[in-house]
Amino acid sequence: MIPTAVLVSGGGTNLQALIDSRNSGALTSADLALVVADRPGIFALERAKAAGIRSIVINKKELGRERFEAELSRVLAKHGIKLIVLAGFLCILSKDFTDKWPRRIINVHPSLIPSFCGEGFWGLKVHEAALEKGVKVTGATVHYVNEIPDGGEIIVQKAVTVPEGITPKALQKRVMKLAEWKILPKALQIAAEKIEKEN
Repeated sequence: MIPTAVLVSGGGTNLQALIDSRNSGALTSADLALVVADRPGIFALERAKAAGIRSIVINKKELGRERFEAELSRVLAKHGIKLIVLAGFLCILSKDFTDKWPRRIINVHPSLIPSFCGEGFWGLKVHEAALEKGVKVTGATVHYVNEIPDGGEIIVQKAVTVPEGITPKALQKRVMKLAEWKILPKALQIAAEKIEKEN
């Protein structure tokens, strides 16, 4: 199994989807070895604790990006991590960092890339933009991470219809439930299997 770190910034619903997938036996190639939070006091840390996953806080606000990434690299090496999942992680990682992890970082984004993605498109903003455009279908994408926000190769996508008159918040929940929570574990399994075959 590939030792995997999950990077989080908030409630950890995508982390929970991975934990549930592990517990059901669907996630067989990735070991959820570590949860890294970029701020203290978030609920994702409670989810990690309840699931028996080691967790650590590296406070990006206190450290700044450069020192944050240096400490993150140190922690990942210490725990023998081979694969990283960005699960609602609200930091953009530098080219220096992502270049050291080619096809070893995956991210879930709440739209069908290349729509509503890139710099400035995160969280509720994605769904607000989708509704503003009047799209009838949206969804989620899991992709490899490079230095371009949402610019890496797509692993899995899932489409979700947009009901008439839905609010951005309700659409966010719908996309999470019908797409993100389903495709993130699937994409992690695919990425981990690829690493297993290489070794």
